[in-house]
Amino acid sequence: MEKKDLAPYLEKVVKERDADGKVIHPSTVVTAPWVRWKCQFGCPGYGRSYCCPPDTPSAENTRSTLDTYERTILFHLDAAKRADESRSKLLRSFTDALVELEGEMFKDGYYRAFVLVSGPCGLCKECGKVRGKACEFGYRARPSMEACGIDVYQTARNHGFPIKPLKRKEETQNLYFLMLVD
Repeated sequence: MEKKDLAPYLEKVVKERDADGKVIHPSTVVTAPWVRWKCQFGCPGYGRSYCCPPDTPSAENTRSTLDTYERTILFHLDAAKRADESRSKLLRSFTDALVELEGEMFKDGYYRAFVLVSGPCGLCKECGKVRGKACEFGYRARPSMEACGIDVYQTARNHGFPIKPLKRKEETQNLYFLMLVD
């Protein structure tokens, strides 16, 4: 397949949003085994979702998968606290747009397109895993970068994006998503 400019895909999602992104080489995405420890020892959702560890790829598996790609797009969403819209609604809208973009890219010949999202899956109030049922949204559910062992902080910093732990809920949250392309 001819390598096309990915800027139009990037622009489609960030247009009219407080978001931006960069086409990056997958080798600059940092993976580390300790990242999933933060999920296991510190997140109440650990083991309670199909999109969370231990049901997601290990850092080693993620690294070996990333190494089969030549281009990825790192998306950044500026999630400032707003009176008119909740952060969770903003996150859901952006995630939906990226899953739609993944499908569009697939149809355009990027058959390996796959997006990793920010934070735990929020498609259901309670994941089917907890109820012993299959995922109701398997066609839209995606694991987070962290759940797959990606050091989001270092990856974002490597590309000049802002990121820091929040000290107060009123601070702007910087959220990241990774589209694997080709």
